[in-house]
Amino acid sequence: MAAGAATGTGEHGEHPRERKRLGTTTELPPESGDEAPAPLDERERRQLALTRRFGTTGALILAVGAIGAGAAPVDNPVSGMRLIGLPARMPTVAMACSWLGVLMIVVAWLWLGKLATPGRSRVLSRTQLGRTIVMWGLPLAVAPPLFSRDMYAYLAQSAVAASGADPYQVGPDTALGVDNPLTANVPNIWRDTPAPYGPLFLMLGRVVAVLVGNNVVFGVLLWRIVMLAALALAIWAIPHLAARCGVHPSCALWLGAANPIVLFHVVSGMHNEALLMGLMLAGIELGLRMRGNLGTVAAAVVIVIAGAIKPPAFIALGFFGIYLARRRGGRIVDLLRVALLLTVVFLATMTVITMTSTWGLGWLETFDVPNRIKTWLAPMTALGMFGGGGVGMLLGIGNHTDAMLSITKVVGYGLSVAVCLWLLWRSFRGRMEPLTGLGITLGAVALFGPVLHPWYLLWALPPLAASTHDSRFRTAITAVSAVVALLVPPTGAAYVLRAYMIPFAVIAALVAFALVLLCVRGRVPRLLPTRGERLPAGS
Repeated sequence: MAAGAATGTGEHGEHPRERKRLGTTTELPPESGDEAPAPLDERERRQLALTRRFGTTGALILAVGAIGAGAAPVDNPVSGMRLIGLPARMPTVAMACSWLGVLMIVVAWLWLGKLATPGRSRVLSRTQLGRTIVMWGLPLAVAPPLFSRDMYAYLAQSAVAASGADPYQVGPDTALGVDNPLTANVPNIWRDTPAPYGPLFLMLGRVVAVLVGNNVVFGVLLWRIVMLAALALAIWAIPHLAARCGVHPSCALWLGAANPIVLFHVVSGMHNEALLMGLMLAGIELGLRMRGNLGTVAAAVVIVIAGAIKPPAFIALGFFGIYLARRRGGRIVDLLRVALLLTVVFLATMTVITMTSTWGLGWLETFDVPNRIKTWLAPMTALGMFGGGGVGMLLGIGNHTDAMLSITKVVGYGLSVAVCLWLLWRSFRGRMEPLTGLGITLGAVALFGPVLHPWYLLWALPPLAASTHDSRFRTAITAVSAVVALLVPPTGAAYVLRAYMIPFAVIAALVAFALVLLCVRGRVPRLLPTRGERLPAGS
């Protein structure tokens, strides 16, 4: 019953209007209450306008800082320019600008969230929120990359695929040569590793490589267009899915699309989580809209395509099947029929993709490639390193880190499978919204996996943002998002040989940030309630 309350479901695990929702393609009103929220009043519109300008200013400052403190290519094309290349010649100042921009965007997002809280009598519209996302994202979309160098690995692996070599057998240094400009921009640890990406992602990358050749700048711009198109697809799907779950579309978009993690690691960092988000969510929404086996097959193909780019998206196929089984009557026989249909679609689609790629089944062996990085951020890896290395050395029995990591990896995978099966069953029995189950499962896969990066939060964030307006969840995920957004440095790598710059840049950014906060004091939404003010209800 607690799970049902947390996800906006009714007595039998269904939303009060779910039977009507599953029986028609007409969308529901976007709020679970008796009346839809009213538009913002004049005072709140002034707060929104100031919040927009504050965040846009932060994005512009961050974009300028990206010229000197971003994930620039080895041969930075602006380094020799007199004016635009100035930040590249002042790295400490550029770094301070970057941190100031990051802080301003995060705080502006928190202010914006006060106008998009479920349960408020007045909530900003989807149009207002969409314009805000564009205003904040546009400066980052035209600036050099930030927070990650993965896009250079995308370019190099794509070039390997286009060269005729098997990207699942050789790395960029072998296929392209160490002197190739694409290889030179890949971090050393990834230069000799096979591709860790799905076959369809490399097939798409092969097209990009043919178009851009060895031009790094053009390649980055083209990949950014691809990622932004995928993000637009997610922005289209999130409010529609939210309406089906009784969540106000603006509340879902604020948490799932305006989130600084999306701005930093999709718009700027260009991670292929954008393709996972966009295709996975669009596939589910299309499947719920369309009727008949043909519509189901088409939607399932879109979801499988998302998994062929980033494998965690395959999990969405199971929870999409739960929606279909419940719509067909919710009997075990309905579940088995849907499972059989989706299994056939999965196998047929992946067979076509695998044969078209010409690389065979090599991609099945590369899911473990990212595990070369041992990071304390992943709980299971941290446990393995602490137990196998730290405790082992302390007890005098030697360093058994590798053996312990093998054990914790298997345990983590087992926990992920158990969570997935449990939530699939709860969703089928009507005790949980399937979209919520999908979000929690993807979060568990990221958390229990051997490698964890901040942008892995994007696997779980959009489905959960669209399916629950529980105040405890939103408060927790808001705090996590704000903290995670500050974890990755602007360069996307350690400050090798220039760590002395960090304290000076951070201090300057904090001083400047305090000054700009004083300039807007009292004219923006309060982050904390005043005395006697009550928080909106969570559902």
